[in-house]
Amino acid sequence: METNIQSKISTGQKITPFLWFDQNAEEAVNLYTSTFPNSKITTTTRYNAEGAKAAHMPEGTVMSMAFQLEGLNFTAINGGPIFKFTEAISFVVNCDNQEEVDNYWNKLTADGGQESRCGWLKDKFGLSWQIVPKKLIELIGSKEPGKAQKAMHAMLKMKKIIIADLEKAVEQEIN
Repeated sequence: METNIQSKISTGQKITPFLWFDQNAEEAVNLYTSTFPNSKITTTTRYNAEGAKAAHMPEGTVMSMAFQLEGLNFTAINGGPIFKFTEAISFVVNCDNQEEVDNYWNKLTADGGQESRCGWLKDKFGLSWQIVPKKLIELIGSKEPGKAQKAMHAMLKMKKIIIADLEKAVEQEIN
């Protein structure tokens, strides 16, 4: 079942995240490449008769897909129900503003995704994401006395991070 897909990637990226899906890799890759700008599918391989039999997959279905999100290479495979995603691995999306946070949050929680705490979510495929506004990192990294602690306290109460609420909590408690 080994695939030649990695040899077709010639960007020089030494390490590529490899995502194992049951039978919905194509749907997931389509969601991800439509969600993030500067993204595309680069290669798709399908199960032939021999591979389909070995993997217990229908012949002709997607075996693996190489794709890019914001220029970063990924590979997805339809490998069956053997392995599941956990929160031990997640992807952080650094956002410039609330509009970006809302956009990614809404697209990745749609159709069965699950909100969690502190900017974390799981998409409908079970993959964990952290949608993080850069302002949060700035506030929790502040050297101003008490500011980082106040920002952290406010963030811990949130699911999706709301920048205005963070700023308000920090300013109210500092002044």
